[in-house]
Amino acid sequence: MNPIRIVIAEDDQQIAEIQQRFLERIEGFELVGIAHSLEDAEDLVDVLQPELLLLDINFPTGTGLDLLRKLRARTSRVDVILVTAAKEVDTLREALHGGIFDYILKPLVFERLQETLDRYYKHLQKFQTMESIVQSDVDTILPHSNMAKTYESQEVRLPKGVDALTLDKVRSVFSTDAGALNAEEVGLHIGASRTTARRYLEYLVSNNELSAEVSYGSVGRPERRYTLSRPSL
Repeated sequence: MNPIRIVIAEDDQQIAEIQQRFLERIEGFELVGIAHSLEDAEDLVDVLQPELLLLDINFPTGTGLDLLRKLRARTSRVDVILVTAAKEVDTLREALHGGIFDYILKPLVFERLQETLDRYYKHLQKFQTMESIVQSDVDTILPHSNMAKTYESQEVRLPKGVDALTLDKVRSVFSTDAGALNAEEVGLHIGASRTTARRYLEYLVSNNELSAEVSYGSVGRPERRYTLSRPSL
């Protein structure tokens, strides 16, 4: 994945410099601009089209929430992380209504920023690997989902050799009504070997998410073909 492009919008030059130095220590991100006013921040977002905006709230000419509303009104796709000293509950509620990714209180701590950016990187990475979604995708992508922690605990219990990201890729193959597929065909869909695909397929069979039947190919060799399990009536 290409580096995630970031714009900093912070009226205090020293704080902006601290954020810049923090970003330089975190791999996978590229700072493409710094704005010290709301007007400059709006221009940088329009011109540079970054994936992410680190936005303060208090500016001499208005608030970061004003800019957030403008961006959402014109359907800007930039994601926003607020970095602010504002501790009012109403401010947080309005920010959440504006669709922010996170809300970080000042003074900014490196580890807190790193944790948020790591989650954001995985967030974008997950979108890039999906062609369609299953419910577990939604539950992990939406930060306020009640199911998110439950799903994360399920991931911890996955057996050795089975990771959650590849498992979701296999699930997505069958979410498109693909019919009965063998391990080689599934492997082609997810970009993995037949052996790897079979390991994930058999895991899903053991969880009753898939069913497996033996069929005979054109040369008479038996093979297992997998389909979505149907709920019993």
